[in-house]
Parts: sequence; structure tokens; C-alpha cells
Amino acid sequence: MQDPPRYKDFEIRPLAPSDPRARRLIGMLDRLQLSLYPAESNHLDPVEALEHDDATFLVALVAGEAVGCGAAKRMPSSRTSPRYGEIKRMYVNPEFRGRGIGGALLDALESSLISRGIVIARLETGVLQPDALALYERHGYVRIPPFGEYGEDPLSVFCERRLA
Repeated sequence: MQDPPRYKDFEIRPLAPSDPRARRLIGMLDRLQLSLYPAESNHLDPVEALEHDDATFLVALVAGEAVGCGAAKRMPSSRTSPRYGEIKRMYVNPEFRGRGIGGALLDALESSLISRGIVIARLETGVLQPDALALYERHGYVRIPPFGEYGEDPLSVFCERRLA
């Protein structure tokens, strides 16, 4: 992957999901998700699933502090679906929201997929997260039926964006 872009107030760069800074953000996200949704509606990939070669994990840094994260997993094609990337683990610490960090993370994750020849990005998010839904809609994501191993869930929203 090429050097990530620098922004006025923050930097986006790769970081191992097992790094304590990343684990802190993932823990914050897990606590949020578990406070909003029942266990059967949480689709939280463990850190180990993000450590594989088929995943990219990025963080946003403000003055060296990790304040946001996101992952893109490259999913294999199947008989019923072309190869796609799944956006996972998107989170920005509430103290740092409103600075464009979430959008910059999403742009960088999409670029990582494109650089590997993947032109479809998909994601699952929850109905109780209007800010996340608004971010994805601003970035051109449209709602789709459940994909991959997801099933129907009234608390889930499934989205897709064609990257090229």
C-alpha cells in the first residue's frame, strides 16, 4: 500500500489490530455495540480475524494518539457473489468526531481494496447508529439485502458501494 495521505489535523496509517492503541479503540467500539444491540445482532470480528493478509487495519492519529479505526477484509468470490471487500470495525472516538476522520478512514480503506483489484465494498451496520448510516450514505453506499453469511435482522442495515 502506498503512503497514506496526511490531513491537516490527523494522519491515517496501518497499525496491527493487536497493538494496545488499536485494542483500546476496538474495546470502545465493542462496549458501544454491546450497549446498543443484543448479542445475536452484533457481528464483531475478533482482533485475530483482522490480523490476516486478507485484511487491512488502519487508524487515525491525532498528535500521535489513535482516535479512530477501521478495517477492510477481502472476501472471496462465490457462485452467487463476485469478490468484494467488507468494511469492518469503523469507529471514531466521540471526542474527535466531526473532523472528517471517519470519512478519511473510509476513503483509505476503499483505496486499499481498489489497489488489490476489488471494486465492490459492502458493510453491515446497525439501525441505532444514525451517524454511521449518514457517513456511508454520503460516501455513496446504498442499501442492499443481507450478503455473505449475514441473515435478516431488523437491527441491521446492509450497504454496498461500487468503487470503480
